[in-house]
Amino acid sequence: MIYNLSARLKQLRQEKHLKQEQVALLVGVTKSAVSSWELDMRQPSYAALIRLADIYRVSTDYLLGRADQRSVDLSGLTAAEATLICDLVASMTAKNKRMEDYL
Repeated sequence: MIYNLSARLKQLRQEKHLKQEQVALLVGVTKSAVSSWELDMRQPSYAALIRLADIYRVSTDYLLGRADQRSVDLSGLTAAEATLICDLVASMTAKNKRMEDYL
């Protein structure tokens, strides 16, 4: 089995507030296929894995547990918008670090 794939698929789906039926429609599979992926009973095909990465805007390496950091797709944004996003991420990371240090 692929390490963490089932847990990551479920976590990402829940973060996007999607139901298994909705993911199934977006990927072009049945709800039971999505359920079996999240229960670690089956693995998605290569095509489904790529589609899932696109839907959740993460890399296939992240889904497969080969990378722990998610990437953010900034294509389609202006340079100013991309800078704002990067600044926001840096600010939130610093805030979380301060909270960890406090605890």
